[in-house]
Amino acid sequence: MWLQQRLKGLPSLLSSSWARRVLIGLLLFMIFYWYLSSDGILRALSLSRELGGVAGACLQTDINRWKAFVERGEGVIMSPQNKDVAPFVAGNGHFLVDVEANRLWLSSSAQPGSAPVHQTDFAPMATLQIAEKRHEAQAMMLWFRKGSVLSVRCVSMTHSQSPRDCVTVREEYIAHRSRPNVYLQRIHINNPTDRTVSVNIFTDAVTFRVGQEVEKKDFVVSVRKVHTEKSNVVVVMVVATKRVNSVVQVNGKSEYKENVLSVIQSSEPVDSSKVEETLARLKEAVRKEMQEVLRLSVDELEQDHQQAWMDLFISGVEMRKITDSHTPSSHTVNTTLYYVLSASTAPLLDQRVTTDEHDRLVSSLNYADHCFSGHATMHAENLWPERVTSVAQILQLVNLWTLTLQKRGCKVLVAAGAHGMMQGMVLSFGGLQFTENHLQFQADPGVLHNSYSLRGIHYNKDLMNLAVLLDAEGKPFLHVSVKPQEKPVKLYACEAGCMNEPVELTSEVKGHTFPVMVTQPITALLYISTDLTHLQDLRHTLHVKAILAHEDHMAKQYPGLPFLFWFSVASLITLFHLFLFKLIYNEYCGPGAKPLFRSKVMGDDGGL
Repeated sequence: MWLQQRLKGLPSLLSSSWARRVLIGLLLFMIFYWYLSSDGILRALSLSRELGGVAGACLQTDINRWKAFVERGEGVIMSPQNKDVAPFVAGNGHFLVDVEANRLWLSSSAQPGSAPVHQTDFAPMATLQIAEKRHEAQAMMLWFRKGSVLSVRCVSMTHSQSPRDCVTVREEYIAHRSRPNVYLQRIHINNPTDRTVSVNIFTDAVTFRVGQEVEKKDFVVSVRKVHTEKSNVVVVMVVATKRVNSVVQVNGKSEYKENVLSVIQSSEPVDSSKVEETLARLKEAVRKEMQEVLRLSVDELEQDHQQAWMDLFISGVEMRKITDSHTPSSHTVNTTLYYVLSASTAPLLDQRVTTDEHDRLVSSLNYADHCFSGHATMHAENLWPERVTSVAQILQLVNLWTLTLQKRGCKVLVAAGAHGMMQGMVLSFGGLQFTENHLQFQADPGVLHNSYSLRGIHYNKDLMNLAVLLDAEGKPFLHVSVKPQEKPVKLYACEAGCMNEPVELTSEVKGHTFPVMVTQPITALLYISTDLTHLQDLRHTLHVKAILAHEDHMAKQYPGLPFLFWFSVASLITLFHLFLFKLIYNEYCGPGAKPLFRSKVMGDDGGL
């Protein structure tokens, strides 16, 4: 009845003009919403809005290719959808290039541990401008393992109709790792259209002709004076850059490649009265090194640089499973490692270092006595910051790491440059410490619910990997593996307390596992040494009172709520049920209780 009455009133409702307008508006809105909700329309709008139309669609191809490296923790991508992720820099300790700002930072000293601190007004990068462009989309990747910054720009021309018609400009910026004065910018322009594209190339330098000394090749030179905190003290810088054409015509269906080589020489802070003398010396050094570099193959230069960075990242930290919010991710760890290494020199790769000095640095790298002392840095958020926003913050981070390692017994590693910094940071992350006769793993048992791996730990010319893993029940255990060497490996290890016989560590692929045992008082969780007798004697010198399994130790540390609390809760529950039972009993069984069932009264005629 109610529905019939409402339906009868519907014609009178629709007879009013405002009701018809509202109904038509709702109908149009539903049709419009349904149309926009289709996958194709939304995808097209999203692509056009977020990626920048045709140029953005072209850019997505390179971004998809980079994503595999990012997923492995080997890089960071900045794209139109993801901006301000991190500073994109390329450096080698002698200088640092801020790619986004196109600025050069210089080191105050050639000694390891001296980060680039002087910002110059010199623009080290050659900038490219394409005429007749309609729209441009750019993405960059910070490639950790190759020590470079990759950039790709997709430019849609005035006549471009599809992503296939976009001109692509790919660049790579390299601060050479083993040649500390060399900066390289690789340029690759691809023009898939039928028309010729004009490209303007700008460099921040003035001409300086060398003549016939370098196979009739010219280069340009720039001189800068960088002021310091002292008014009468400056840093003199001379930069020589290979000459490139200021205007390039890229024909249709063709490519253009160019390699912009630069040699950057700078002085330590000098008095203003010695500027001319210093400048003459730097110009001669630049001229000689530029002659040498221009004779080399650019591909070989890049391969040497990439191999040097890959050798650095043989060591490192890999986060496998994180169960709390204050443990750094693999992205945070690798970004921090890259920034510190980019601002650290590498004397082990410097050809000017004498053989004796080189051997001394290698020896300190293989056994850094008393490094790293103190608690692990895994949860030190100022050392492993989740976000870095500027070059100035990078330099502050490098100085903090240098100071921390120096104060924690790692001065010899800091003196070894980038290789030593990497080793010290890996040791500090897990709480590994060298003593006179062994290497000990003294992590906090309370943080072993996270799973991670420390790789490339140097120990007497051997490389070890130490991992904290979790079994099926979530219980932690230690896994140690040794990289195969030419000579047989003689390393021994024992768990906390060394009550069991030490195990010889071999280069077996499966490695060796050790249970996590916790002593009272707490000592190291694992001991590794080349001296078997030392580990056998160690058990008599630790003087532990008890040895517990990790889960027993954690249960003792966090026993839960006291007995009185649980007794009070149980008592309240019991009293509540007794009170409820009493109410039910009084309702149905007590005095004046209501009958459980009502009897049906029959009428005289047999009806109800």
